[in-house]
Amino acid sequence: MSTKDKLVERFLALPSNFTFDELERLLTIFGYTKSNKGKTSGSRVIFKDKEGHPIMLHKPHPGNIVKMYALRQVLEELQSKGYLK
Repeated sequence: MSTKDKLVERFLALPSNFTFDELERLLTIFGYTKSNKGKTSGSRVIFKDKEGHPIMLHKPHPGNIVKMYALRQVLEELQSKGYLK
């Protein structure tokens, strides 16, 4: 099993300790690119796929652990795009 497969499998389990760095790598696997919405975006980060469909998230702080609602939001988006079942 490749590192990418392991990351996808870990994400699908929706662990409570999934980091923002892992989420960023996961979205990169599916062709998303990260963009801060400008100098005044604060912790808001947007990821866009090849067609420009966005996933907007708040980067966690002060820690690096992604909130469960954000993981579910990303999961629903990836499922709706057909990237995950």
